[in-house]
Amino acid sequence: MPDRITKDLVEAAADLRVALGRLVRRMRQGYVAGEATLSESSVLSRLDRDGPSTPGYLAEQERVKPQAMGVTLAGLVERGLVSRSPDAADGRRVLMSVTATGRKLLTDRRSLSTQRVAQALAGGFTAEERRRLLEVIPLLERLADEL
Repeated sequence: MPDRITKDLVEAAADLRVALGRLVRRMRQGYVAGEATLSESSVLSRLDRDGPSTPGYLAEQERVKPQAMGVTLAGLVERGLVSRSPDAADGRRVLMSVTATGRKLLTDRRSLSTQRVAQALAGGFTAEERRRLLEVIPLLERLADEL
């Protein structure tokens, strides 16, 4: 049974929404041409974590319209970051998979946006604060999946 929605919970939700909104805006401001956008990174991460998926399933999981997912996937395919293949179980369906190049982009610690975040963490946070931030990442991912 879900917890009752209290005033404190609503205030915490509002504070979290504002803080995450600021973080996303700042990350978008630092976007560098050629790097993966936040949407592309999210799709690449999902394909890497969950394995091959259909465009429809990806759209559903990312909470976007199928047409928007099609645009995102087309850009990823064009750059060689994901590939299309027929579904062996159902030849009418297409499966999208992250490529080796896409996986490298996910793990490339040299990207400018990743370096900006690492620099901010190194300069403005204690070791304990960094540890706490890392611990909350899985919870933020679950929250995103629940919305």
